[in-house]
Amino acid sequence: MGSRAGSKELIELGERIRKRRQEIHLSQETFAEKTGISVNTVSRVEGGQTAMSIEVFKKMLEVLDTDANHLLGETPSKDRQFDKLFCRIRNLKKNEQKVVLQTVDTMIDGLQKCR
Repeated sequence: MGSRAGSKELIELGERIRKRRQEIHLSQETFAEKTGISVNTVSRVEGGQTAMSIEVFKKMLEVLDTDANHLLGETPSKDRQFDKLFCRIRNLKKNEQKVVLQTVDTMIDGLQKCR
């Protein structure tokens, strides 16, 4: 399953996994069954006592219905926020994109005048 370790990062990851599992009302037993690992392994992962394979981590993400950044404790960077925003704009119809871009242009012009 991975090497035994007690690093701060593993402990924090385990705590976030436990918290998310509890948020969605899964017991350790049910979580273990859905992820295909033993209850003992779930307990050790949540306690920060062992690392896990990428395959197990991916399965946990799926079962916990969350993304890796959340479990890893990373907050979205501004670049990721911009990427998400641009993606949302790209998915709009052309006329809707035009309205959004005109609105943003107007807002930027107004902010620049305030300087």
